[in-house]
Amino acid sequence: MSATSPSIETPPIFSPDDTALDGKLRLEDLVKRDALTELCSSFYELFGIAVRIYSAEGALLSDVYVEQEACVYINTLLKGRAACASTVSAVKALDPGGSGDASHPCFSGATYRTISIDYEGRRIGRLIIGPFLPSSVLEPPESLLKVDPNLDATKMRPLLLKMPRAKPDTITRIATHLKAALDLILFSGHRALLTSHMHLASVKESYRELEEKNKKLQDAYDRLKELDRLKSNFLATVSHELRTPLTSIIGYSEMLVEGIAGKLDGEQKEFVQTIHEKGEQLLSLIMGLLDLSKLESGTMSVRTRPTALGKVLETVESTLAPAAQKKSVGLKVDVPPDLPEIRADGERLRQVFLNLGENAVKFTPRGGTVTFQVRVTMESGGSPSPDVASVSGFALLAPTRARVEVRVIDTGIGIPARERSRVFDPFYQVDSSSTREYGGTGLGLSIAKRLVEAHGGKISIEDNEPKGTVFVVLLPLAGSGSSRSSAPPP
Repeated sequence: MSATSPSIETPPIFSPDDTALDGKLRLEDLVKRDALTELCSSFYELFGIAVRIYSAEGALLSDVYVEQEACVYINTLLKGRAACASTVSAVKALDPGGSGDASHPCFSGATYRTISIDYEGRRIGRLIIGPFLPSSVLEPPESLLKVDPNLDATKMRPLLLKMPRAKPDTITRIATHLKAALDLILFSGHRALLTSHMHLASVKESYRELEEKNKKLQDAYDRLKELDRLKSNFLATVSHELRTPLTSIIGYSEMLVEGIAGKLDGEQKEFVQTIHEKGEQLLSLIMGLLDLSKLESGTMSVRTRPTALGKVLETVESTLAPAAQKKSVGLKVDVPPDLPEIRADGERLRQVFLNLGENAVKFTPRGGTVTFQVRVTMESGGSPSPDVASVSGFALLAPTRARVEVRVIDTGIGIPARERSRVFDPFYQVDSSSTREYGGTGLGLSIAKRLVEAHGGKISIEDNEPKGTVFVVLLPLAGSGSSRSSAPPP
């Protein structure tokens, strides 16, 4: 005879609010309901005796039971149905007591056994076995015949004999084996529950630590952001306040050199010229600080319009010529005669190439050369995926756009490969020692990079074998690429 059981939705083993670790273990927390049903089903298939499992609170967790034919017949009788309901209620309410084992007789002559399910010294459920007939019962008892006057004893006798029969000691062995199997399942379930709770506690602690670290990082970020804002404001304010008196110093020293306030002798004129030159240098440094603060705050505007790059480079060449001649460094500008216009801010581009040119002249020894070389190149507009790129002829269909490439080439000391990724950082110096040979604040390349990117371009560094450095600036032609209206924030 096959056992049947209702489909029961299995609840989760535990929840975050479970108290299974503080001595309040529940049977349903340790074992899934389908596992209990599978256990009871196996015993029913072996012995043919119904098995039910209840929680400590009286909730039915597993019910493997096929109603006997005798019970079906009794339930067709009015008083028989009432007697059956009363017996079932009494069995459900039966307390196994301190011994953990109790029996309850049925008016039909059958018996129910209620056995406690204990774990770690606590009662967490009950096991009910039956109904089953003691092997000594061969005839319908008087209690069954008197239950209802309409009961047919002749019909009842063969139905009663079909009920499962067992001796009391046999039922005891069955219960012992069933409890042993259940204990093993409970132990495995408890271990899994403890592991789950430990893992959950570990995850909660990790999450708490992560939240704490995130808060510290956010606080540090907010603080650094505020410090960066204060730094930018400080640079802008101090630079502006320094520039005002410095402009007067440069102006008056220039008038003194020209003799407006009276003729100076040779040594006096030399001193005033030195004051003027150092004032110009200081003004250049202050202007760099002002430009950096504007770029970082996003307030420096880049007004693009069609621009002739050749004219911009001619202006740069004339500006650099005195310093190059003083160092005996050759200057060369190579611009194709048919170079198309680019869309850019001419003044900002002049600043970019002036910074690059001044940097090249400064690090080029006497007798060296600095060259501005311009050409038009074609750049791919996007990189296809490897599987698409492998298709024959796809590269011919890839979108391309025209760019103007300006190479600033010098024959100076060069930049080590390990330093090239950092030279565009503000205030960075390749030689940061206190006795460094070359001056400057380290702002020129940083400003140049940001201005180039504000035009939608790119700047990079290449080798110039056997010595020197090549700065490569790529700028979009007018109408061939996107450009921005203002410099991006850092």
